[in-house]
Amino acid sequence: MSDTPPLLVEPLWLSQHSEVRIIDLRWAPAGPPAREKYQQGHLPGAVFVDLDRDLSQPGGPGRHPFPSPEAFARLLGRLGIGPQTHVVVYDDATNSVAARLWFMLRVHGHARASLLDGGLKAWVAAGLPLSKDEPRLEPLPPPPLVLDHARLLTRGQVESRGSAALLDARAPERYRGEVEPIDQRAGHIPGALNAPFSRNLTAEQKFLPPAQLRDLYRMYSSPIVSCGSGVTACHDAFAIELAGLPPARLYVGSWSDWSSDPSRPIATGPAPG
Repeated sequence: MSDTPPLLVEPLWLSQHSEVRIIDLRWAPAGPPAREKYQQGHLPGAVFVDLDRDLSQPGGPGRHPFPSPEAFARLLGRLGIGPQTHVVVYDDATNSVAARLWFMLRVHGHARASLLDGGLKAWVAAGLPLSKDEPRLEPLPPPPLVLDHARLLTRGQVESRGSAALLDARAPERYRGEVEPIDQRAGHIPGALNAPFSRNLTAEQKFLPPAQLRDLYRMYSSPIVSCGSGVTACHDAFAIELAGLPPARLYVGSWSDWSSDPSRPIATGPAPG
């Protein structure tokens, strides 16, 4: 199993590959807990992973800072994920949350990671069953991970980014500062361009073909992706890689980190030009 799997897999393909480790990464900032949704029905064989508890650590920067590589390796071992395990992640939010785990796997050196195109909605639309059974996982030793620190940026590195394009994956109204449902200050990082993750998708909420994604992103030099807290920005990072372009870097703290510092300037309104 040395071959690298595709970035995207379809529901029918996934239903025929029981060797894959399926991760349910549903999450929302408000509403019923994602764990309850998982218990009400999930893809057969899928294990639930909690964005806040499993894929973040307290203390910042921002709301969803990365856990240490050691903690992440322990999580993977607990999930039965070894170096050759093919991991497929899905959510019920157009992969805007699932892409966070995909990105984390990739920057920690685990290349065998994919997203389920269309997520839970596509699985159900394909007429495939859901399950309430939680799989019994055989834990493995924590796999060896090598974090590519160059792909994770701090506030200071973003401030001194030079000519690198900074892409903000939030919705346009949040980028412009018209609404801010979570953070204390509204707006965006000066010089950031709005690249809402929703534009990566078709009307059916699947990813655009690679050629169309390439047209969206190829004009950006050394892109850095950002969002509210380093989660939905990974959707843009995935789209850039799906387009066959050089990998993007992530400002992990994103707006939740930048806006928390009163000394940092903010911008509002549309991007210039």
